[in-house]
Amino acid sequence: MNNQFNWRRVPGIPLSSGQTVVASQVGDVTGDGYPDWVYLIGTQQPDSPYITNIQLILKNGQTNQYQTFPLPENAGYEPTIWLGDLTGNGVKDIFIVMDSGGSGGIIFAYVYSFIQGRMTKIFDSIQFNEQHPYKVHYQNNYSVNVYSGNPRKKYTLDLRYKGAEYLNEIYNANGTLKQPIEGWVDPISALYPIDVARNGKYDLLGLQQIAGRYHADGLGYVENLLHWNGQEFLIVRQIVAIYGEEF
Repeated sequence: MNNQFNWRRVPGIPLSSGQTVVASQVGDVTGDGYPDWVYLIGTQQPDSPYITNIQLILKNGQTNQYQTFPLPENAGYEPTIWLGDLTGNGVKDIFIVMDSGGSGGIIFAYVYSFIQGRMTKIFDSIQFNEQHPYKVHYQNNYSVNVYSGNPRKKYTLDLRYKGAEYLNEIYNANGTLKQPIEGWVDPISALYPIDVARNGKYDLLGLQQIAGRYHADGLGYVENLLHWNGQEFLIVRQIVAIYGEEF
């Protein structure tokens, strides 16, 4: 057993062979005034921090009953649990994040909330990525347009800070493109609870890298602030952050 990752067994939790608890938190997530136990369980891969068969388990603090919830993407690295009020109803919600392990630094993230007497998944990062497409097109005169499909926004990035060597590879001397170039926006690579109003009610702040000709050719980040409106998490603020030029 590798204690570095805090893998352990907890009495009473229904575990299959090879499964251990990989993350846990305590807090009232059902709104009944009793603290509940929230666990992520999974299967350790030999000589690796990679974890498979990850499941969410909730132990009701009032009834001592267990419920198990399979995750849509149930394998990854460093799974974590955070408890806090993301829906604004005064009850803690369950926020789960794990690293996918891919080269783009992509995460899998989920929010579970106790709604109308049952634990319900109300956010799924994979669904969010599918519902919020982007296009990245290089333009003449040393610029790139980033198009957000939802919400419908356009951002124009100035590439001149990249320097002459970079620009000369893709632009003619008159500032026209040597050939059409398309970049892309990565899926969510970071997602953080953020208490904007400092009142104990949290939104989610997501970061997505803008890539140019290849992934390491980073052009900046799309930052989305997500707010629960009672039905879903909506983007209430979207900005593009760019890298600064040293001077």
